[in-house]
Amino acid sequence: MGTIFRFHTDVDTDQIIASQYLLFPTVDEMKAHAFESLDPDFASKVQPGDFVVADENFGCGSSREQAPAVLKALGVRAVVAKSFARIFYRNSINIGLPVIVCKDLYDHVKDGDQMELSLSEGIARVNGQEFVCTKLPPYMQSILDQGGLIASLNQEEEATWE
Repeated sequence: MGTIFRFHTDVDTDQIIASQYLLFPTVDEMKAHAFESLDPDFASKVQPGDFVVADENFGCGSSREQAPAVLKALGVRAVVAKSFARIFYRNSINIGLPVIVCKDLYDHVKDGDQMELSLSEGIARVNGQEFVCTKLPPYMQSILDQGGLIASLNQEEEATWE
């Protein structure tokens, strides 16, 4: 169970983490500025296991990998949206941040609602309702469980050399 932080349509990567913070040497230093232009208190309010829920085209704009990385570093369990920009989706899988398409959820929730999400079932439960979401195939769940595509490939490479 986690708290929903609800955002609008076309949230771009500059709204997730503004370009001036990309000069910081680590994601840990950047994460305090996540969503600063939309919700200045987001980084201090979000807790590990919470969710970002958005309308369509989440993560549009530049291809910066730091956008999903700051959300993961803050402990966001998953981003659930009606649709994603392709590069944000891919960058999220690469680093192990679940990104789930759920067409009906956004219109039935508000900021602060409590949600339960089953990645394996593809079900979001909130406000006494169940919403059908993208059900992750076992291979993708395995990639996420290993910390993302890069970590998964590194583990496969290590196993090959043993």
